[in-house]
Amino acid sequence: MIPAAEASALQERVGHYYQMDGTYLVGREKIREFARAVQDKHPAHWDLDAARALGYPGLVAPMTFTSTPAMACNQRMFEQIVVGYDMYLQTEEVFEQHRPIVEGDELTIDVELTSVRHVAGRDLITVTNTFTDTAGEVVHTLHTTVMGIGAEEVDPAIRPAVQGVMMHGINMLGAEDSDAPYEKEVRPGGTVTVADGSKRRPTSRSFADVAVGDALPTQQARLSRGDLVNYAGVSGDANPLHWDQNIAKLAGQDDVLAHGMLTMGLGNSFGSAWSGDPGAATRYAVRLSQPAIVPAVGTEIEFTGKIKSLDPETRSGVVVVGAKSGGRKIFGLATLSVRFS
Repeated sequence: MIPAAEASALQERVGHYYQMDGTYLVGREKIREFARAVQDKHPAHWDLDAARALGYPGLVAPMTFTSTPAMACNQRMFEQIVVGYDMYLQTEEVFEQHRPIVEGDELTIDVELTSVRHVAGRDLITVTNTFTDTAGEVVHTLHTTVMGIGAEEVDPAIRPAVQGVMMHGINMLGAEDSDAPYEKEVRPGGTVTVADGSKRRPTSRSFADVAVGDALPTQQARLSRGDLVNYAGVSGDANPLHWDQNIAKLAGQDDVLAHGMLTMGLGNSFGSAWSGDPGAATRYAVRLSQPAIVPAVGTEIEFTGKIKSLDPETRSGVVVVGAKSGGRKIFGLATLSVRFS
């Protein structure tokens, strides 16, 4: 835990904003790479004709695809703005899909420190990414919440060990405080236009065919350490907790851990396979309870779902998604909001 004075100073930085340099061009092969990494077999992510048959101009990105460009964009936030911690632990993610992202989209990405909360002796930091297309419409909003871990909670041996295995140019240990004076940048004023996804009617399940309490067919996903290494490369999340057993044990874990974003991606794949249309989901919120441990022999993750509520006016509903691995519940609370045809 950082001292109260430093925590107060960090509170004053809430609202700090910057925009990524240049734009992010969504490529067809990047979509396929990501779909493979999260084991999403929906044809709209792979086959151009299948995507066009659903009314898309090109391949559709899985809903959690935005975590990849966000990883690179947020690095500056955790190296220059949010300082005073030695490590960060992901706790919660909220994806808001205002309209599906497709190949060829050229996106501007904003980064903003939106919240710093002190809960049960822990500091929870939320960073929001806003993805805007060339038409000036916000197509996706991503909220990432992490827990700041102070030096007193980290084994001193972990720092030199991590520095010895990390890829060049990647820093996973937090930043040292700089002597340079801090200057707060804030979001410029102006009108924000959010894309209206309701203009496209999804080709998902019919609203008449679903009911509150309906259970989704259970789905099993298997993760190997090779899957973790692949996801690290595709997503840019190179934290050695996910692929180096020695580092994981220094961090107090039994073995290497699956990326939280990877398990969320698997959960979204489970939901889109059931709905039939990856663009039918509008919001996906996941609070993590425990990480999935991946031993040398691999592990299984079981996904379940149940319809929690339905709204006949908007022909939409909320599905509660469950995930268990090794008998442990890895999603504390996960909900997927879906539009039906």
